Amino acid sequence: MRVERSQWDGAGAHAEALRIRRSAVQPAGVDAEAAAIVADVRERGDAALRELTVRLDATEADPSALALRVDPELIERAREDADPGLIGALEVAARNVENVARAELAATGDAEVSLPQGQRVSVLSHPVRSAGVYAPGGRAAYPSSVLMCCLPARVAGVDRVAVASPPGPGGAVHPQVLAACAVAGVEEVYALGGAQAIAAFAHGTQTVEPVDVVAGPGNLFVNAAKRLVFGTVGIDGIAGPSELMVVIDARADATHVALDVLAQAEHGEEGLLVAAAADGAALDALADAIAAMAGERATVGDARVHLVDTPDLGAAIELADAIAPEHLELAIEVADPRLAKDRVAGCVFFGPSGAAAFGDYAAGSNHVLPTAGAARWGGPLGVGTFRRRTSVVELTAEAADGLAPRVAALARAEGFAVHAESAEARAGG
Repeated sequence: MRVERSQWDGAGAHAEALRIRRSAVQPAGVDAEAAAIVADVRERGDAALRELTVRLDATEADPSALALRVDPELIERAREDADPGLIGALEVAARNVENVARAELAATGDAEVSLPQGQRVSVLSHPVRSAGVYAPGGRAAYPSSVLMCCLPARVAGVDRVAVASPPGPGGAVHPQVLAACAVAGVEEVYALGGAQAIAAFAHGTQTVEPVDVVAGPGNLFVNAAKRLVFGTVGIDGIAGPSELMVVIDARADATHVALDVLAQAEHGEEGLLVAAAADGAALDALADAIAAMAGERATVGDARVHLVDTPDLGAAIELADAIAPEHLELAIEVADPRLAKDRVAGCVFFGPSGAAAFGDYAAGSNHVLPTAGAARWGGPLGVGTFRRRTSVVELTAEAADGLAPRVAALARAEGFAVHAESAEARAGG
């Protein structure tokens, strides 16, 4: 790993955040290739899916014999055959994620208000009919992503939840992913990866029915495809390379924080890793711990870690808000919980054991989080991702009488005379 250190004077937090973000690895453009894949799937359906799957994932499979949909019996069998320790962990994580999702659903109920002119306006929330979940594959299987996406969709009330996950060279989805699907109660699973999976969910093929919302993290091609199909379907967001920022002080355990940094580096060198402190000795200790531990852990990529000396703790917090990271750890003495609750980040971890790894797997929070600064306006995947909102307006004759003159005045001011007539026709009835 590469450790870089800089001194920041506390002025211009957003400019400093931009400087740090721009130093991250910039991936090569993939939009054109993703667009070609999406167009091919839209035009040729299953034939394109089979050819793309063999070319990009199931390299040892016969395209004509490739089964795009996984037999539901194989899904349940994967749960039965899996290591009991894995199933136990998945079940604990599933219960926690589901409980948080249910609390979220209860907190976002319908709204109804009666207004002075006599009309009643309701804003109602309903589940979407269908959702497609992308469970990443490639270097490893990610059963945790299945739980993070499928359980909020289920709690939201979605009738049809389908999962797509890249197959291995032989054409089979990883058994750990299938076991997680069984734990989440999902029977519709497709051996599809990359942009072609997103295209299939958005446009449909002979085998894959289209969905209303596509959710789940993925690689550059998945994200490019999600941008392309947005509008045809809803998307949860664009989950880019993993990010972690840590604010530390003299009380921080350098070994623990170094492990947190190295854990995020397991996602690859494209991610953003930042640690900030007003205590130079704390940063020294962290740098030493990272250097000592990185070479001993084979799964840690050659990521860049930014260590930032700040003039005081307040400046470090301000910088964290400006960066708006996916994960934020406050390895500091937090006397007031509002210090954590008021932060701009996808997920904030604090307390003596506040490691982001807990949120990645089993704490109950969702690990599909905004990246690239999107925490400034976005948030974690949740039940709201899978619910649509509808306004219902009930107008009485009294309400029409009271509102028609105002509507007419506004409509004519904007040049829409027939809008005015439409409202006035209801008045005085």
